[in-house]
Amino acid sequence: MFLRAERIGNEDIVVTRTADGWTIGSAGRIGAPIDLEARQVLVRYTADWKPIELRIDASVRGQVVKMQTAISGQSASTTVTQGATTSTRTDPIPEDAILLPNPFFGPYEALAQRLRTAAAGTIFQGYVTGAAFQIEVGQSSDETIQTAGDLVRAHRTAVTVQAPGASLGMEIWGDQAGHLLRLSVPAQNLEVVREDLASVASRRVTSTRPNDELVRIPANGFNLAGTLSKPANVGKTPLLAAILVSGSGPQDRDETIFGIPVFGQLAGGLADAGFMVLRYDKRGVGQSGGRIESATMADYADDLGAAVKFMNARKDVNRRFLAVIGHSEGGSVAMIAANKDKRIAALGLVATIGVTGAELNMAQVTHAMERSKRPEAERQSTIELQRKIQSAVLTGKGWEDVPAPLRKQADIPWFRSFLSFDPAQVMSRIKQPILIVQGLLDTQVDPSNADRLEQIARTRKNAGRVTIVKVEDVNHLLVPAVTGEVDEYASLKDKTVSPKVIGAIADWLKSTASAAR
Repeated sequence: MFLRAERIGNEDIVVTRTADGWTIGSAGRIGAPIDLEARQVLVRYTADWKPIELRIDASVRGQVVKMQTAISGQSASTTVTQGATTSTRTDPIPEDAILLPNPFFGPYEALAQRLRTAAAGTIFQGYVTGAAFQIEVGQSSDETIQTAGDLVRAHRTAVTVQAPGASLGMEIWGDQAGHLLRLSVPAQNLEVVREDLASVASRRVTSTRPNDELVRIPANGFNLAGTLSKPANVGKTPLLAAILVSGSGPQDRDETIFGIPVFGQLAGGLADAGFMVLRYDKRGVGQSGGRIESATMADYADDLGAAVKFMNARKDVNRRFLAVIGHSEGGSVAMIAANKDKRIAALGLVATIGVTGAELNMAQVTHAMERSKRPEAERQSTIELQRKIQSAVLTGKGWEDVPAPLRKQADIPWFRSFLSFDPAQVMSRIKQPILIVQGLLDTQVDPSNADRLEQIARTRKNAGRVTIVKVEDVNHLLVPAVTGEVDEYASLKDKTVSPKVIGAIADWLKSTASAAR
């Protein structure tokens, strides 16, 4: 189990299937901020997935909690012992409900099994003590995951949990037998992954081309693993090249988000346009070495510098033109690198912030609260707490006003570097030609950021031209959308990066390279 890419615990799962039904048992330990020890979690179903029983023996923040739920038809009788207090309750329950007690993950094995044959649009009934909810099945796809010793065939499905007052998108991977491989909750930065798939030696193979080249890039004490995509008919003439820089979080080289391999598709489109394109797993992700716990945006810019050096040394790359294209936070990282590396001939900023990281973070939190159904006082309290967290991160003072679990999440080098990042300061020293691409349905990085980037880019002296392209009906993932909201990602039907985005970048690369000759 990983929270914000930091391992916080593990859970061992045992699944038994007999003629009478299914038994799913698990035990494990989760550290802060959840702080839970599960001695036994057991769920039983009939052979046709009717729930029979749920038993939990755990300690939550040091307090013993025992729960037993017996299900008969559409009635669930539950006894809970917490410390010295015992309570009972009886609730209605759908007869085919999937039992998903929070925050235990072994029981998701039942959901993975059900998803193996479920069509998009299917509605499953879920149940957590005291409340029933719906699980809406989204689009599914088959993927291949390369581990150190095997190729694992996986079935990945987007689902949306429609709990009272909230909607939560997640992705569930199952193997060919339906067993749980991975559970991802992007909005919570939570990843639950089978151990062999969590190894740095594993990677998802989501996008490939016939002449792709797997490469190792020497970085600062470790190697970055990447893929070079090339045009179909490669001659002996050195190629114009571009490097893709992914956004925040543990992104692999394909930047796969909710089943959309953003960089896999972008690299393919640019290779078709005649460019050699490098994309790589971020440090500590996929098959790249290094660790992310202490990494800052400047460190990621150093990694990009290593990739620039690698490409510049290749004989099949035209050294006169090497562009860097960053998506989301990757655009900010690309700005830092372009500021000090003149081997970068052109800079592409896609869905990139034009305000400080602190301003963007507050805008995102405020937007989330405006869309939530929480009481107004609770919304304002959350916003004010976020201001206190930001102040403490940036100044080192005021942590006494921040709950300890939240401090553990926020008091990290990366978040400090992000909050303090100011594109106006960095932009003033960038001389390269700049492309700004912005989807007008982007709710993570509001389109006003593109206008701000254009404004500060045009104030530079003796610098290259600035081109801005705005694409209607496209969200932060660069795909067509309806609302652009994060909770829509799991249900998107079109998982193809907009040809308008790819075309705009390809056209800009060609014209900028031509002007540089």
